[in-house]
Amino acid sequence: MNTERGNQHLIELVGITKVYGMGAYAVHALRGIDLHIDRGEFVAVMGPSGSGKSTCMNILGCLDTPNSGAYRFNGVEVGSLSRDQRALLRRHYLGFVFQGFNLLSRTSALENVELPLIYRGASSRERCRRAREALEAVGLTGWESHTPSELSGGQQQRVAIARATVINPEVLMADEPTGNLDSTSSREIMELLCSLDKKLGITIVMVTHDSTMASYAQRTIRFLDGLIDTGEPSGGKQA
Repeated sequence: MNTERGNQHLIELVGITKVYGMGAYAVHALRGIDLHIDRGEFVAVMGPSGSGKSTCMNILGCLDTPNSGAYRFNGVEVGSLSRDQRALLRRHYLGFVFQGFNLLSRTSALENVELPLIYRGASSRERCRRAREALEAVGLTGWESHTPSELSGGQQQRVAIARATVINPEVLMADEPTGNLDSTSSREIMELLCSLDKKLGITIVMVTHDSTMASYAQRTIRFLDGLIDTGEPSGGKQA
């Protein structure tokens, strides 16, 4: 995939629709979405349950495909890629952080962070070096040998962020990253994400129900009934 930085949007959706089921049972999750996200942006995605925001995120993360419309990533039409090519896009250009952390429970923090590098065929020495650097970047130097049960919720999410960023992704997809955290840990995680956005230039797309967490983003996109809400959002101008 061509990763040269040009003037085009990093992410562009044009007329995206997604329908689940058929006939009377059809659910129109997305009804023609137009959206763009530029490199280095930190975007919050909000909306009530069933609004289409999670479906949109799944399409952006190449975990689902639309029924119609165009999805371009760095100028490449994702719809023209094979399943294997979409998997490579996920593996090399996208990092994922989830509400539930999704760490391997009996595996150390260092080994959890190494996982994406194993899939990329990195050597043991390179995996260890890069995983240590990623843990250092999220403030967990000295915690490399600890398992998830020995870490707080905030620390577990830091490990998850290190795992997502160890591959130097173009985009970090964060699905309710503070949903299982207390208010203090939530603020710390949001400040960390802002730091990654500014220092490393990682583009961040974050789904959240919390307007306080959304306020950390540069722009907020609100979904309603399968469409992008055209009302003026509190977090910034609408896409």
